[in-house]
Amino acid sequence: MFKSYLKIIGLLYIQKHSNFLITPKIIEKVIKETHIFNDIVLASKPYIIKASPKSDMAIIWVDIWNLQNDTKTELIIN
Repeated sequence: MFKSYLKIIGLLYIQKHSNFLITPKIIEKVIKETHIFNDIVLASKPYIIKASPKSDMAIIWVDIWNLQNDTKTELIIN
């Protein structure tokens, strides 16, 4: 196995319902609850950055453990 990374875009940096910043714990919870991420094991905590200083959007980088033939990332991307 080796590490692959995924870049997730289009999420709000500040959650509308609570006005809290998005956190790695929230991202981890969503990944565990979302069917397209079945059998995905995180290799590290998600890394969250603001898309730009004036933006309300976030960019999330997620490292996952992947198989040699890239099977797990192909399932998510496709």
